[in-house]
Amino acid sequence: MDTLYIEKSKTLENGEFPHMRNKEKYKDSIKDEKVVENGDTTHDVLSSDGNISESKKERLSTSEILDIRKTKYGPSCMLFFEQAPLRIERGSGQYMFDEEGTRYIDCINNVAHVGHSHPRVTEAAVKQMKQLYTNNRYLHDNLPRLVEKITQTMPTDLSVCYFTNSGSEANDLALQLTRMFRHRHDIITLDNAYHGTVTSLQQINPYKWKQVEKETSDMYRSQWVHVVPAPDSYRGKYRDDEYTMEELTDLYVQEVQQVVDDLRGQGRAPAALILESMQSCGGQIIYPLGYLKGIKRIMDECGGLIIADEVQVGFGRVGDHWWAFQQYGADFVPDIVTIGKPMGNGHPVAAVVTTKEISQSFKLPYFNTYGGNPVSCAIALAVLEVIETDGLMENAKIVGNYLMDQMRELASRHQCIGDVRGRGLFCGMDLVLDRTTREPATELAKYIVGKLRYDGVILSRDGPHENVLKFKPPMCFSKQDVDEVITKIDKLLYEF
Repeated sequence: MDTLYIEKSKTLENGEFPHMRNKEKYKDSIKDEKVVENGDTTHDVLSSDGNISESKKERLSTSEILDIRKTKYGPSCMLFFEQAPLRIERGSGQYMFDEEGTRYIDCINNVAHVGHSHPRVTEAAVKQMKQLYTNNRYLHDNLPRLVEKITQTMPTDLSVCYFTNSGSEANDLALQLTRMFRHRHDIITLDNAYHGTVTSLQQINPYKWKQVEKETSDMYRSQWVHVVPAPDSYRGKYRDDEYTMEELTDLYVQEVQQVVDDLRGQGRAPAALILESMQSCGGQIIYPLGYLKGIKRIMDECGGLIIADEVQVGFGRVGDHWWAFQQYGADFVPDIVTIGKPMGNGHPVAAVVTTKEISQSFKLPYFNTYGGNPVSCAIALAVLEVIETDGLMENAKIVGNYLMDQMRELASRHQCIGDVRGRGLFCGMDLVLDRTTREPATELAKYIVGKLRYDGVILSRDGPHENVLKFKPPMCFSKQDVDEVITKIDKLLYEF
């Protein structure tokens, strides 16, 4: 007799998921959940005849898990909190729980976009998996429905989709599209950028180059890749304590113009400039308002394309718009947009969205085993529905503004906070040793993140100096979560 194991996790108050608006409709799917003592989760065993019996799933000890990871798993695959790693067993909304049931506020998981273990997303996945999984070479309703849904959120010209299974695949395909469209190879990228893990993207990832010895990073550097300064007005090449915003915007735009001019002198021209619509790994960087329009003008003049990487920052995270590039004005429209991480709420699904003209120039037959399969499309459709029905864009705006206000208030009392910046639920707190010199307080950031881990908060730090506290939580994050996290950071800043 065939059996299907379905792991169940304890819900929060009264068996409800706090991030759901329509709890009553889905109560039956979440009310019958149990957790046994000592943190072991019970598992329903569902037989082919529909009968359910209880069975405890054998668990590995934490030491066994660590031993296998140490001896048989890639050593460059790092853990959060390496000295005291967390064993996370389950999640609900904006919270995660360890094997002892300890709750952690998740401030960094932009993959579980609509909340961990959202019932409607899970339901959509299970329903479709029970019915059919196959590739996209067969006709199925889910693919065209997802195409229509995504393109409706984009500017009119961005009307053609390709589906992949990761942001890395999406960005790699975007590079292929640009190079075939223009018959050029050169790519312009921003300093401190990160766009994915495949070889073509490691070549445009200055963020990664800086984490290894020069001998290793040189393996990925390419004569076809040209790095321009990230338009970071706080600690970039041109800063807001030295120039007006208009002046520094022009200076950063001119850096792009210089690369284009240098290439022209060699009889070359860029195929594309790729950038995140807000730079994440670079330290939660929000670009000066005129920057994207300025570089778009330059790229249009030289025939190059703009690729907007929305893999980390898209799907309503900025609060006012579906896509972060839209916050810079309706007259800025990239030629290609890549989307990913939040698209499946943890399930691997991503996409490239571009114009009809660019897509028609791509003559290489393209097939992706997993891209556009019915299960992935069903999950992505459910995520998009939840964003709308649960009002998560509005929540990102309201709670994000509240978070920014609380961080500014914190900065008024702590001189070690040099800058707070962000849009919606994409925010950063730049810690400094001195507000005048803006010397980064890397050890302080490390101290705070490490201490919060023991106080029920998961937060990370990033940026070229790893001194920026990074907020990009699930979109159901609440004002109460903000209050709890800020209170704990406040206490730690006084203690350090």
